[in-house]
Amino acid sequence: MSLCSHEHHDALHGVHDHQNIEQRLAEAESLCAATGARLTPLRREVLELILNASGPMGAYDLLAKIKSESDRPAAPPTVYRTLDFLLEKGLIHRLTSINAYIPCCHPREGHQAAFLICTECKVVKEASAQGLLQQLAELSASDHFTAHHSIIEISGLCQHCASKR
Repeated sequence: MSLCSHEHHDALHGVHDHQNIEQRLAEAESLCAATGARLTPLRREVLELILNASGPMGAYDLLAKIKSESDRPAAPPTVYRTLDFLLEKGLIHRLTSINAYIPCCHPREGHQAAFLICTECKVVKEASAQGLLQQLAELSASDHFTAHHSIIEISGLCQHCASKR
């Protein structure tokens, strides 16, 4: 199931470039239902906040938004459990270098991405990392190392910010 109206699984693209949030939420609900899970009101709200954000959002940013926009009392553990659920379902990505969350517009089994993160404007671009992961797997295998998880994040300046300098 793709949460994008267009194909770009392997092409570099902005993670916040998508317009139809309601369609993406409906598709997320279908994806959850297909796996026997529920997109509860809080899960939906957190996903919607991440989808509507102009850049990566931290857990405490999400908590502050939830408290300011709804009557719902939300505590950090609740938000972290919600983020864990959305991560597990492949609906969002966690950027470990900046401890923030971004939407995934094409959750699919085995999907691994590489991220370009602008340190100035915080724009994030995503592309498939399959080729890179194959190389990393070969490197691991050459030393009989068993890798459990890889995250590829590249920090730097986007073209727009670099041209302003």
